[in-house]
Amino acid sequence: MKNVVITGASSGIGLATAKLFVKKSYQVYCLSRRPCDLKKVINIKCDITDEQQVKEAFEQIPKIDVLLNNAGYGISGATEFTELSEMRNQFELNVFAHMTVTKAALPKLKESKGKIIFISSAAALFAIPFQAFYSATKAAIEALAAALKNELKMFGVDVSCVRLGDVKTDFTAQRAKNFVGDDEYDGLISRSIAVMERDEQNGMSAKTVAKALYKLSRKKRMPVMITVGLRYQFLVFLNNLVPMNIVNKIIGTMYMPKK
Repeated sequence: MKNVVITGASSGIGLATAKLFVKKSYQVYCLSRRPCDLKKVINIKCDITDEQQVKEAFEQIPKIDVLLNNAGYGISGATEFTELSEMRNQFELNVFAHMTVTKAALPKLKESKGKIIFISSAAALFAIPFQAFYSATKAAIEALAAALKNELKMFGVDVSCVRLGDVKTDFTAQRAKNFVGDDEYDGLISRSIAVMERDEQNGMSAKTVAKALYKLSRKKRMPVMITVGLRYQFLVFLNNLVPMNIVNKIIGTMYMPKK
């Protein structure tokens, strides 16, 4: 039996993916502060921003074939009115915690010649106004994944990053929303966040993402990056053809609607 470790498997994409891997006869280990409510899953309570807790968690896992770095959250609001502490918290969970988890898992991943999958977002490539720091964390994850893919090749450990489009999960409700300065921005902050939330709630299902993640994990050689979601696959294709200024203007038009 193969082992998969999933961070943030208590809800949303993580839960749907855990359910699918269990169905495919994997032993699933869930690392999160809240338990994953699934039979046959081994829950290890762990705040992945705490390095000591992460080390202790991985001491309980005998073997790792797949590591899925999935946990994360988003903040929104005007960049100029975002507190430094909020910025740091965003990077702490979305970037540094995943590297803490990856470092702790690597000795066992080297033994199994396993796979590491990071969850990114189309926001990494298309920086979304009033969601600058979430976009920045995902851009950082993509860079780290690409570098790790080359660094770990000699050990037989493969790395990939999954760039997601809009997904309908409770991630939307959990986003920390900051409307400070909305009057100064003529209501653009609230209108932009409303567009983001509408798109997410009309997005693809967590089950669709789970299927893509499982399929990716089964590949002999994973690509460094895949995009999931037809709309964003088209935008990524367009990004390769059109000057960045034009693409950025299109994103601004999409997420900064007029009254």
